[in-house]
Amino acid sequence: MIILVVLVLLVVLIHFLFFTRNGVRLTHSNMHQLTAYIESLGWYGKIIGMVAVFLQTFFPFIPFVLVAGTNVAIFGFKLGFIVNYSMSVLGAVCCFLFARYYGHGWVERRLQRFPVITQFSKRMESQGFFYVLLGRLIPVIPSSAINLAAGLTRIKVSQFLWGTIIGKIPIVFLESMIAHDLFHFRKYKDRLLLLLLILVILLLIGNWFKKRLASKAQDEER
Repeated sequence: MIILVVLVLLVVLIHFLFFTRNGVRLTHSNMHQLTAYIESLGWYGKIIGMVAVFLQTFFPFIPFVLVAGTNVAIFGFKLGFIVNYSMSVLGAVCCFLFARYYGHGWVERRLQRFPVITQFSKRMESQGFFYVLLGRLIPVIPSSAINLAAGLTRIKVSQFLWGTIIGKIPIVFLESMIAHDLFHFRKYKDRLLLLLLILVILLLIGNWFKKRLASKAQDEER
């Protein structure tokens, strides 16, 4: 029911933004106003955009696509993607190292309340690279949770690093492209619809996998 309600709301939102005059005007004007403001900040805006991606890895309260959009507006798509990708990987590695060497006890207390993350951690323990890669490609659990949970396991740093480097390319590219098309809404409206559809499919696959992990956790509790 929750998935159904989310999909219905998403369809309604897409219809408003893409196929109504007021929705198109609202999206177009707001995005360009934001672009102009960010560009007016000069180097301060560029530094803020880079730091925002890094901090979002630790504190994912703001959706990554919005942070990615900031850098796309500042640097353009190609350089913006490179900034988003490199800072995202750097933030993930720092988060992993923090959990492993400095905040092990604190992280463990926080994550043990989430059975799905516990189950995912067990899989990283035995097949580290594959499950880090899978977690990057498909949103099974939040990216920040993967970083912290991996730090609690015996996964090799090299496995985590390569799983992150490879796995983050498609999803960061997708979210950067979505942000780019939002900033150029009228020109890329059709492509944006396709990208959003791909994102929804990935979310549904991730939700299916999450249910399997939750079911496994319940079986073990019994």
